[in-house]
Amino acid sequence: MARKRKSVQEYASGVLAGDRVMLAQAITLVESTLESDSLLAEELLHAVQSHGKQSFRLGISGVPGVGKSTFIDAFGTYVCDELHKKVAVLAVDPSSSLSRGSILGDKTRMSRLSVNANAFIRPSASGGTLGGVAARTREAILLCEAAGYEYIVVETVGVGQSETLVKGMVDFFLLLMLSGAGDELQGIKRGIMEICDALVINKADGDNKPAAKRAAAEYRNALHLLQASDSGWIPRVATCSALAGEGIADLYTILDEFERAMRLNGFLDKNRAQQQVDWFNDLLRSEVLRQFYQNEDVKTDLSTYSSQIALGELSLRAGLRQLRNKYFAKP
Repeated sequence: MARKRKSVQEYASGVLAGDRVMLAQAITLVESTLESDSLLAEELLHAVQSHGKQSFRLGISGVPGVGKSTFIDAFGTYVCDELHKKVAVLAVDPSSSLSRGSILGDKTRMSRLSVNANAFIRPSASGGTLGGVAARTREAILLCEAAGYEYIVVETVGVGQSETLVKGMVDFFLLLMLSGAGDELQGIKRGIMEICDALVINKADGDNKPAAKRAAAEYRNALHLLQASDSGWIPRVATCSALAGEGIADLYTILDEFERAMRLNGFLDKNRAQQQVDWFNDLLRSEVLRQFYQNEDVKTDLSTYSSQIALGELSLRAGLRQLRNKYFAKP
């Protein structure tokens, strides 16, 4: 027997009541690529958008092996247990370029947070999306806020050339780094350094403490040379040991200081408003591309041009010009 389809009201009521099972189902709905689900998801987001509570959005990235999941487990547990706040974690796993599948094993690496009554963890596949985030991460953030989560943590798949996209959907961008892996300043791209609000050296414990302190000093010098951000915030550098739980409280103090300052000077609201505009433009570009590639005439032409280009019968520029003139030339 087919399962009865939930209504918008049922989804909305469950999300607003903080039902974690219903929240997970709602996020699954907005991640769906089915046209019928898309329309229902649009209605759901409209129904809950005015109910979102004031939250703080934190983006976390870092090189592979830096301990992002362990760090989030320690940080989230601290926020839930010590500060009595609700934390939602949107963890993005990389998708295989061949099978498009993902392991989605973040919950197993967040053993304490995954069983905390004040926490919600949602692993999602990147689906090949550039930027280290899933295509529907923004919608998932809105649903988590409507469900009453005060801290929204977005864990990206790892440092990459296009990963700065996450900055466009969070309030604070935190970059986790390791020390003792050679020249630290060569292990990070300048573009990511320019957008981070804090750079944290993880695994600063045991014999690695001195190296972590040296790395922190190097990063402070490097960040000092960069141009000041529009917010007026000076990026901070800190060390911590997620495994030992050291430095987590100090890091929260930095985040709290940032949030207070940005709310006071109005930058937080201004930044979120601009993010909404950027989000709209991103969705528009995606929709235009989707419509273009679904056009049957386009499919036929692309197949023909691709064959001709592969055989050397048509140049790239000539192919682009012909497509442009046929589909985008002014009438």
